Amino acid sequence: MKKPILLLLLFVFSLTVNAQSKKIDTLRAALNKSTEPDTVRLNILKELSRNYFISKPDSSLIFGQQAYELAVKFKRVRDEALALNFMGNAYSTLADYVKCFQTFFKVIRINESINNVVGVATAYNNIGSAYVLKQDYANALPYLRTGLKRWNAYIATHKLTSYGQRELKSVFYINIAEVFLYTHKIDSANHYLQVCYADSKKNHFDDILNNIERDLGEVEIARGNKASALAYFQQAIPLSIANEDIEMLSITYLSKANLYHKYKQQDSAEYYAKKALESASSAKYLQDVLNAGKVLYAYYEEDHNLPEAYKYLKITTVTRDSLFSQDKVKQLLSLDFDEKQRLRDIETAQIQARNNIRTYSLIAAMAVFLLLAFIFWRNSKQREKINLQLQKQKQEVEDTLAQLKSTQALLIQSEKMASLGELTAGAAHEIQNPLNFVNNFAEVSEELLKELKDGPFQQLPAPAKIEAEEIFADITGNLKKISHHGKRADSIVKGMLQHSRSSSGHWEPTDINNLTDEYVRLAFHGLRAKDKSFNADVETHFDEDADKININTQDIGRVILNLLNNAFYAVNEKKKLMPEGYQPAVTVSTKKINGQGPPGVEITVKDNGMGIPQNILDKIYQPFFTTKPTGQGTGLGLSMSYDIVKAHSGELKVETKEGEFTSFSICLPLN
Repeated sequence: MKKPILLLLLFVFSLTVNAQSKKIDTLRAALNKSTEPDTVRLNILKELSRNYFISKPDSSLIFGQQAYELAVKFKRVRDEALALNFMGNAYSTLADYVKCFQTFFKVIRINESINNVVGVATAYNNIGSAYVLKQDYANALPYLRTGLKRWNAYIATHKLTSYGQRELKSVFYINIAEVFLYTHKIDSANHYLQVCYADSKKNHFDDILNNIERDLGEVEIARGNKASALAYFQQAIPLSIANEDIEMLSITYLSKANLYHKYKQQDSAEYYAKKALESASSAKYLQDVLNAGKVLYAYYEEDHNLPEAYKYLKITTVTRDSLFSQDKVKQLLSLDFDEKQRLRDIETAQIQARNNIRTYSLIAAMAVFLLLAFIFWRNSKQREKINLQLQKQKQEVEDTLAQLKSTQALLIQSEKMASLGELTAGAAHEIQNPLNFVNNFAEVSEELLKELKDGPFQQLPAPAKIEAEEIFADITGNLKKISHHGKRADSIVKGMLQHSRSSSGHWEPTDINNLTDEYVRLAFHGLRAKDKSFNADVETHFDEDADKININTQDIGRVILNLLNNAFYAVNEKKKLMPEGYQPAVTVSTKKINGQGPPGVEITVKDNGMGIPQNILDKIYQPFFTTKPTGQGTGLGLSMSYDIVKAHSGELKVETKEGEFTSFSICLPLN
């Protein structure tokens, strides 16, 4: 149902009658008795225009124009907007949407000029309602939402002063809900209806409860809930009768008819459709007569009852002609109103011309003010320029400070690493001397035992020789263990020395693709030379756009070589565990970095080995931590690689999945 808001003013005198026709008769009688064009006559004309806008929209236009002319004469701007508002609703009923929207837009301008927010919000609601009647729901919703937004902003800062103002928000919600209802967005329609249903019950908005319950019934029809829909219609009908809302009564009857028709209860459907037609006809709501006639025509056409179908087709045709075939009347009314409006505009222009004469006397004073404004503007611009320069200098100072802090951090880190290296080197050298003695004397002791066994041992008697043989075996085994672990300790010490020694290489711009390719071949063929049975698929993917980067070539080469050796070791060990169905593979790639951080190059070494368990992932960069068997690793390779990459202001990242793969990435900045 189209739900316009008409914003009635209280009458100077009381008009308390029950039926619509009696009220109109009373108003017309009061109008005939009123001979003076005073405010009482203005109020009567507005009320007549409001009451006629659906049943006799042409009469509504005539009374609305007369009310508008009186309001202009008495300079009652708010009444001008009200009269135009009634006329806009009449144009909407006549389906003259161009005139309808032109009128409502003028209502908005007038209400905005007097800061009447309620009037502006009402006009937006009525424009939306007209679009609903026009079945243009895409345009209806923006106007309804704009009006609701204006209304919410108003009530946030003002106290609601009247029953109608408090009810306005619920009316907005009904119209918005009906847009969603007719566009089959049932959940959205139900949301708005439930909100305004609760508000209307709480605040006793009895005159719109029937409308809400009828719409809720339509929601339940769409959801397939026959009993719930019927319950809502049953509540809406007595409310409509109590409110003397014949139009909503007719609409509810028609909704009930459609419900029965949906569930193949044709007798009930025809019964309520006829009641809808009778109700609409009794109050001359031609739009609702047209709607009911269409439904009855469709029902009887489905039943192939051609005489009845033809009967309601005639009713529909006559009603449509009555509603929409009044072109000449509308044109005459429009021409008359446009001419009066043109004359009024001329009068306004003459008044404006007289005002302009007074305006010219103010030009000199305005020129002085403009000159002062120019001076202030120029001073402001100069201050802005100085502020920009200060801001630029501040930014330069902050950038310099950030660079100094970064350099300071690098120097501190370098000092720490140098001190740690010196300490490690000193400790390694001190350990190296006694370790050399252990290894050397173990070898000498083995040789002496051999000489003893080949010489004096042979002269021992047989029983003593057997016992001595056992002692020789134990001593020989012990010496071999001492030698083995001494050599292992020696390799650890050498690794510590390598970890702590300063780089002998120098920094230079380096093609990272060539460097990576060189160490891939070196690592693979080096491992093949040690173990002829080793084999693996090696894939390389080098980014040709990767820029040269300034690095210590020897150190980064050591990092790449270490990662490759670890990858080849991992796939080789997995091959030993899974000799069938597994093919070792190592992928090496380079990529230019152009992300959110600084530009640079990323080198990635990925293998399909056993991966790294999650419980030791945070330990892999610790010195001397290794997962390799005893004697096969010192635990210094990744630790040394991590330090080298950090010294290049880079990052060494790892990704792994246990049993599937491990991927190490070296991220190096260009500068």
